[in-house]
Amino acid sequence: MLIKTKGIIFKAIKYSETSLIVDIYTEEKGLRKYIISGVRSKKGKAKASLLQVMSLVELVAYDREDRDLNRIKEIQAGHVFQSVPFRLQKGAIGLFMAEVARKTVKEAAANKNLFDFLWNSFIFLDQTEDTIANIHLQFLIDLSAFLGFIPGGMYCQETPLFDLQEGLFTHKVPPHQHYLEEAYSQLLYQLIEARLDNCHQLSLTRLQRQNMIGHLLDYYRLHMENFPTIHSHQILQEVLG
Repeated sequence: MLIKTKGIIFKAIKYSETSLIVDIYTEEKGLRKYIISGVRSKKGKAKASLLQVMSLVELVAYDREDRDLNRIKEIQAGHVFQSVPFRLQKGAIGLFMAEVARKTVKEAAANKNLFDFLWNSFIFLDQTEDTIANIHLQFLIDLSAFLGFIPGGMYCQETPLFDLQEGLFTHKVPPHQHYLEEAYSQLLYQLIEARLDNCHQLSLTRLQRQNMIGHLLDYYRLHMENFPTIHSHQILQEVLG
């Protein structure tokens, strides 16, 4: 059958001289894999520029549950990025967000709330004129809620430490090394309480951001089985530095 849906390009790999195989997280069907022919030919309906990682698209596709690879009938831009392709920092943050999403979102089923969160996060990154240095941190916190391991409890005088392994604020040093000391526990709680549209108001130093992203990726590793290395992490650090 044919489906019409919005989608986010997670991955695109060359299949032949003119074709691509793309992983698209769709609003209607979750994660799907499609083959698109004629991408690099003059007569092709879809251009390679439309199929870049984190592109937001609208598509009509054939969908059969008994097939791992389906075909796209029509595809067009769902949102044309105005600033992400031209601002190095925004581009680096966007690629980081897309890589994290690709390596954590695996369900081949619709999840409208998660889809809307991802779609709107990329649009916000593109459109915001505020400082963007904290967006990748906020994104990791917000995404963890959809993945089922949002940090629990609250930072206060009675529970000033965050146990990364248990996912909770605690009153004592845990019997393992996976925890945040008080200063970073407080920063974590500020991110939990913030939103994507106001996280620019949080004041973090470059070193604090570098350390916090490391802590958050460790948190993901502790709560997601076989969580892979995020390769855009180091590039992002250099760009934001």
